Amino acid sequence: MQEPRRARLIDVARRAGVGKTTASDALSGGGRVSPATREAVLAAAAELGYSVNTAARHLRGGSIGTIGIVLPEVVSRSSYYMAFTFGIVTSAAAHDIDVTIVSPSVSSGRSRPIRADGLIIGDPLSGDPGLPSLMGSGIPVVTQEHLPEDVAGTPAGVVWSSHESGMLRLFDEIDVTGARHPALLVAPDATDWSRQLVAGYRAGCAARGLEPVIAPVSFEASWPAVRAATERVLQTHPETDVIICGPDSSAIEVAAVLGRQGRTIGEDITVVSCVDHPSLPFLTPSITSIDLRPRDSGVACAELLIDLLEGRAEPGTDVEFPIAVVARDSTAHPLRVRA
Repeated sequence: MQEPRRARLIDVARRAGVGKTTASDALSGGGRVSPATREAVLAAAAELGYSVNTAARHLRGGSIGTIGIVLPEVVSRSSYYMAFTFGIVTSAAAHDIDVTIVSPSVSSGRSRPIRADGLIIGDPLSGDPGLPSLMGSGIPVVTQEHLPEDVAGTPAGVVWSSHESGMLRLFDEIDVTGARHPALLVAPDATDWSRQLVAGYRAGCAARGLEPVIAPVSFEASWPAVRAATERVLQTHPETDVIICGPDSSAIEVAAVLGRQGRTIGEDITVVSCVDHPSLPFLTPSITSIDLRPRDSGVACAELLIDLLEGRAEPGTDVEFPIAVVARDSTAHPLRVRA
């Protein structure tokens, strides 16, 4: 027989006729809750057999008051992850919570105690030997994007975006140029982000009868590696008339390679980016990109983790975070046909 579902905070709130935040404050003894309301919430909890999840009380009842961030090592040269981290720190500070960057050694499989009430894992990487231990640590985890298929476990919460839809929107902008030979620079199966990009790219090509060309690059590819991958795809597929850049800031390196080869973006070839970058609006021409809103994404991850720790959100919460394509000059006009 199926076991009865355990009562949740929302069930208690509904029984008592109050909101989730009020119910959480009444159960924890915090907040500005009247004695009558507190008694009503406690009575509802008793009637439903509700018990407080101890993991959901780390911040209010524990002794650490810190959340941790686990990021790919590419963070040191990524404007995206810098903005994402700043969003987390800003949100945590508003709640009087400290933030610690969890050492990459934790994600490489070395066993060190994690001094944090909860973790935010940015873009969990397929094959990361540290992910299974992080997911099995008993510490509440919020992931930015879903876990790769090779990692067991269920995060306490996920903040994700529809990158497949974002890629299809990029194709709508590319259509303006008349380009028919797109190449995608990406790490195909490294993360949920890149997996979605590839799915959207293949769907966009199929809908237009185009031949897909994927140029694999590492998720943490260095700038020289991006330049080398660009040169290879242009050599093996000289008909390429649009390069779709996956890695953060890779569009800058691609533009440099095209310039050295005498190609002109917006005339005989174009460039679009799957990650916006502060410099892309100021290139000539400016580069059409997907704005992932990294700072706001960081805020969303931090707010979800704090809500989980304080009992205002249920484990398993899945939040879709909106992204948008920013159309710029690189896709504003039809390309001229090369002789």
